[in-house]
Amino acid sequence: MYLNGLRSHEGFIMSDSDSEEEPQLPLNQFYPYIRCALCCGFFIDATTITECLHTFCKSCIVKHFFYSNRCPTCSIVVHQTQPLYNIRPDRQLQDIVYKMVPFLEEFERERMCTFYKGRGMDVPKSVVVSPSVPVVIKRQKKDTIPQSVFTFPPELDVSLLLDFVGAEEGINNYKPLERRYVRVSGEATVRHVELFIRRKMELSSTCQVDVVCGDHLLDHFQSLKDIQSSVGEEALQDGLLVLHFGLVLPSQS
Repeated sequence: MYLNGLRSHEGFIMSDSDSEEEPQLPLNQFYPYIRCALCCGFFIDATTITECLHTFCKSCIVKHFFYSNRCPTCSIVVHQTQPLYNIRPDRQLQDIVYKMVPFLEEFERERMCTFYKGRGMDVPKSVVVSPSVPVVIKRQKKDTIPQSVFTFPPELDVSLLLDFVGAEEGINNYKPLERRYVRVSGEATVRHVELFIRRKMELSSTCQVDVVCGDHLLDHFQSLKDIQSSVGEEALQDGLLVLHFGLVLPSQS
């Protein structure tokens, strides 16, 4: 399977339709990002561990937590007693997987329907396969304003601007943070922001990330919702919570 090649131009992703031949990218190049490390299949109900941001199929990670409280990828302790508290569905990633792998969504829905019917159970409405006959939807006159194709889940209620202020002398091997604007849950903590930065900038474990809001150096346990309410308007810029961060070397004590 192959995907059409895409190129970026001034912030927009465009297809190379103006070239004589469109370059093709093999799907297996994307396997590390769209396959579950536990079952080695494409993500189904993609679910992310909030402590380390590693993602798995929901059924795979739930079964894993029956006998372990550690992440299967990095071995971090997710929760001492209730690791299922620290997992969240990743709807955006699942949508990407369904778009990249043709017929996967339809195949999975048919499997679920077969599962329920084979046990004499009612099939949930959310997994009923859509009929092949096209459904004509009448447009209401009042609905004159076009709706955005992008919608944010209600739990993603804090918009961040991550401002990189620089690195201490001696820290050179890191990638630029290309995604400065992020929308996350207000329940997320500064630790989650640090993990996101570490992952995107490919930082080494010897590098420390200091996160500042206003004039306050933030602690790992502080939630974004608490920071936004305590710091107030001085931390906001056009509705965005501004977090400044820098890279420093750990203090030698």
